[in-house]
Formats: sequence, C-alpha cells, structure tokens
Amino acid sequence: MTHISERTVLFADLRGSTSLYESLGNAHATTLVTQSVARIVHVVANCDGKVVKTLGDGLMAVFERSGAAVQAADEMHESLDRGGPADASQPVLKLQVALAHGEVVEMEGDCFGDAVNVAARLLDHAGDNETLATAGVLAGLRTSDVIRFRNMDRIQLRGRVEPVQVHLLQARRAGDVVATQYGDIAPAADPEAIRLVWLDLNRVFAGPTMPVVLGRSPQATYCIDDSRVSRSHARIDWHGGTFQLTDLSYNGTYLRFANDDEIIALRRGSCTLHGSGLIGLGAPLSDPLAACVRFEVLRFADTQPQDPLGF
Repeated sequence: MTHISERTVLFADLRGSTSLYESLGNAHATTLVTQSVARIVHVVANCDGKVVKTLGDGLMAVFERSGAAVQAADEMHESLDRGGPADASQPVLKLQVALAHGEVVEMEGDCFGDAVNVAARLLDHAGDNETLATAGVLAGLRTSDVIRFRNMDRIQLRGRVEPVQVHLLQARRAGDVVATQYGDIAPAADPEAIRLVWLDLNRVFAGPTMPVVLGRSPQATYCIDDSRVSRSHARIDWHGGTFQLTDLSYNGTYLRFANDDEIIALRRGSCTLHGSGLIGLGAPLSDPLAACVRFEVLRFADTQPQDPLGF
C-alpha cells in the first residue's frame, strides 16, 4: 500500500570503520560497528522516529516532526561519544547526519521522494560529527532550536539543477572543537573574499557566497578534475569573520601557509585560513603530481596590493 505524507528524512553514516578493520581485525571491528549502528537505531526509536533501513555503516529514518529528527541527531552524536573506545590509540568512529523535510512516498517498507534524495546527497557535504539540514527542516522547529543552526547558504547537490539552502547544526557539547588556527593570527580587519587558483581556474569567492565545495564532481562549486580528488573533497565556509577549511574526503586534505614549511594534514578536520598558501587534495603537497590549489585571503580595503601566491 502506498502512503504519501510530510516527513523529515534523516540519513546517518559512520566514518572510520575502514581503519577499524585494518587495526582491530574483522571480528572485533564488526562487533564495534554493529554496536554503534545499534546505538543510533535505538536513538531513532526513543525520538519517535522510524528506521526505514540500515545502510552498511549507517541508516535512513523518517520522523513526523522536524524537532524530533534534530533531537535524534543530537542524541546520536552523544551516544557515540559515550560509547567511544576505552583505548585512546584505537580509531574513533565519526558520525555524519543529514536532514531534509518534504513529501515522502512510503511503499512496501521503503520511502521515496525528493526529500529522501536531498538528504542522501546532502550527507556527502557533511564533515565528521556534523549535522546538516535544509531550510524545510528549520521551518518546523521552535525558535530555540532554529538559533542553533548556522546558515551555510545554498549548496549544489549532485543530480539537482537548483541549489539547496543548507544549515549546519552548531555543537553544544563541551569539548567540541570547531576549527583550529595555525600560524600567525590574521589581522583584525575581517577578510572579505578568498581567491582560489588551480591551473587556469582562477576564481574569487566573497564571504556571503559561501560555502565553496572543492571536488571532482561537476556539481562542485570549484571543480578539480583529478582522480585522487573526491567528488566532494573539501569545503570552505565563512563563519565568524573567518574562512574555515574542512576536509570531507577519504584521501585527506593538506595545507601549507606561505612562508611556513609545516604541512598540516586534515583528516575530516577543520582549520582557519589566513594569508595565503597551498591546499593539496588527495595527496601530500610533497607529491609533484598532487592537485594543489593556491589560496589567498583578500581584504579589499588594503591599499597596498600583495603578491602572496608566488611560491
């Protein structure tokens, strides 16, 4: 029997299981992954949601209320935090969550529709321990919940013509780290744009037009056609007057600031961009074949032009 209704769709995915199998062996890793999935399945039931299906290291669920879906996302993150490995040397599973609201077609135990497609594809843009939601989800929330989200503007999702308004759920748990600063602190004046240069692709993005997704997908904001670059490899956000780079990939993102020999390896982590430097996608910057994007943080009020891209 087919049933059509308004629902909030939640996709959740565990990251880090591959390294668990490598370090712990198949039996132990399978047990940990299964227990982790069971925890987030339990959260769905506690928040009045319905698990549609489990998807390897994750799940798809639907909720009648957007507030219940956001509560579930919060509790999923908290549940995994509580159930983390006792041995700090063991790999830690990270959780990505994506939420979308709209008309859903329920048929033969599965769910279909635009909200399902949007939530599934939005998951590609979520970083570790992040929850992303569409504007439709926020429309069904109380003001106290809405203010916890940061507007990330419109993001182009794979397979969609029109970009989707996306919001990031802000961390509320003690000890969460949003981004790390490296190198010298940027000047007090807020940056206004960032220039990205790869081969002959030279583009400037202003803060209000963020985020920018760097990746191999033709739908990426800044498309880099290289086999080692993931479809959605990294994301640059504008937040709190700074540009923040977040790795979304399996192969990692590497960063070096100008006049600094240190190479920073981001593995599903974030850091604040300032000045200028190089971003390596999918391979270390020491690899001569790596896809390297030059960046320059711009302040249009500066009277003295800089040439920081000369490496």
